[in-house]
Amino acid sequence: MDAYELLTRNAEEVVTDEEVRDLADDPAGKRAYVGYEPSGVLHLGHLLTANKLIDLQDAGMEVVVLLADVHAYLNGKGTFEEIRDTAEQMKAQFLAYGLEEDSTEFVYGSEFQLDEEYTLDLHTLELETTLNRAQRAMAEIQGDETAKVSHVVYPLMQTLDIEYLDLDLAVGGLDQRKVHMLAREKLPDLDYDVRPALHTPIVADLTSGEGKMSSSEGVTISMEDSTADLEEKVNSAFCPPTRDPEDDLENPVLELFEYHVFPRFESVVVERPEKYGGDLTYEEYEALAADLESGELHPADAKGTLATYLDELIAPGREKLREIRG
Repeated sequence: MDAYELLTRNAEEVVTDEEVRDLADDPAGKRAYVGYEPSGVLHLGHLLTANKLIDLQDAGMEVVVLLADVHAYLNGKGTFEEIRDTAEQMKAQFLAYGLEEDSTEFVYGSEFQLDEEYTLDLHTLELETTLNRAQRAMAEIQGDETAKVSHVVYPLMQTLDIEYLDLDLAVGGLDQRKVHMLAREKLPDLDYDVRPALHTPIVADLTSGEGKMSSSEGVTISMEDSTADLEEKVNSAFCPPTRDPEDDLENPVLELFEYHVFPRFESVVVERPEKYGGDLTYEEYEALAADLESGELHPADAKGTLATYLDELIAPGREKLREIRG
């Protein structure tokens, strides 16, 4: 797989393709980042972008993980001391998951976001950005929550982070698209360069195939889950044997194979008794998806295999959490 394929594998959107192709021509030493608001325990949403960071490292890039303590503070997630404790837990889990320590830089937002130059640039963005524009870029708030000034400052800071971390590429889930578009629009106002961006997909809700998988709503899979917990969640997941082209439902079991399992394993083996056809080996996601659609692969066998491989992926992080918590 060449550098461009590694950079764009499983990307829902590339902004812009020409810029990313230029980056792929000479990726060695270039810098990409994802920002994470510290929440303590990694879940599959974090790990989807972490898979992309691993791809970028395999292509020769350096990655920056922003442990966004100031952002978390603005979102009311606790004191700085509490937030940093959870951030340190996240750092340990990312390394256990597979990020290369030698080519991963972990940065606290407070290391640069409280500096005078950054603060003055932030005030300039506040002057140059209408309230309406900032609101369009801010994260969705919960239905019973009232928007605060901090919520509109948040995306302006994310815009500046791309410059102050000296990046060549911004990475995030598709829900970060509006922030990256704001950055492309506003950074030139400060005489800063725009950067390309990669957006990873949003995995559907595990139990319904609708909306998105979320750690705050519904069921998700995290590094806290035991093997038994994980098996129970996957076995109860929505996984229709065939897809109705007229509905809008996704198959989260297939999405987890595509975005989490196949990028990390050279092949996937579905173990079955001989009386049911024996083992199946897949080297590509498309072949597994086709067999599920045709009936060659039963949903129960797909789920059991998915649980096994996901468990192998999160097991090192689960053990690291146990060590941290004593």
